[in-house]
Amino acid sequence: MSVKIEKAAGTGFCFGVKRAITTLEKVAKERGCVETLGAVVHNQQVLQRLEDIGVSVASTIEGMTGNTLAIGAHGVGPEVEAAIRQRGVNIIDTTCRFVHRAQAVAERLSKSGFFVVVYGDANHPEVKGILAWAGDKGIATRDATAIATLNPLPKKVGILSQTTGIPANFIDFVKALLDTAFAKDSELHIVDTICHDIRRRQTSAQKLAEKVDLMFVVGDHTSANTNRLAELCRRLTETHLIETADEIKPAWLKGHKHIGVTGGASTAEETIDEVVARLERLYEKH
Repeated sequence: MSVKIEKAAGTGFCFGVKRAITTLEKVAKERGCVETLGAVVHNQQVLQRLEDIGVSVASTIEGMTGNTLAIGAHGVGPEVEAAIRQRGVNIIDTTCRFVHRAQAVAERLSKSGFFVVVYGDANHPEVKGILAWAGDKGIATRDATAIATLNPLPKKVGILSQTTGIPANFIDFVKALLDTAFAKDSELHIVDTICHDIRRRQTSAQKLAEKVDLMFVVGDHTSANTNRLAELCRRLTETHLIETADEIKPAWLKGHKHIGVTGGASTAEETIDEVVARLERLYEKH
């Protein structure tokens, strides 16, 4: 059976993840070891590779044992940053520049008197960090009706998105918020904080998913941007989210002749190539 396996354009590490990993590799080489506050990125294969060269994970500031601590690509809030500095340790900040921008937007909106709404997963470290820059004047949610339940209803609302959000979903969220929580004399300020790289990656994945009859999205199951890619692709074709080539089940391939492969922003190109190689081997057996 003739089968075509096609990889989406623009796979591999995004700018922010690549910068974070390169920085940590350099520091580990110079100092022998370095700790990160939580996972620097959401990808187990990447974390294992970093651990092998001396990069370990401290789940809390109090739990760190060395004198060098790295802030991950997802960033942190001002109180966490201050707590790190109080310990007098060396700080390596690998926060993605797009996350830094979202943090600055949240802080600016809050200082201007806006109630800040972050469209995103309230439990995600990036979102927690962004919201923290708004002080106590905000909420993170994907449900626009949550704003309508606030008492009193804020008159000035500033809206931004988690950097890995799907643009169309963000627009729908804003429209829903207008329908449910926009009252007389209300003021709405919307800022687009979705990462440019994520936009391109999503567009590329969608274009490929429109052509193929089976799609594989490669990345960590806890990665927000990887899950968004899978969500987009599932709207167009059968899609499986996998972390490694070993997760591919031969039964999934039955009857499919055009396979697409893409990956999350923290998925190494080599991991994606391993998926493509395994798919080729599996089809060779049939």
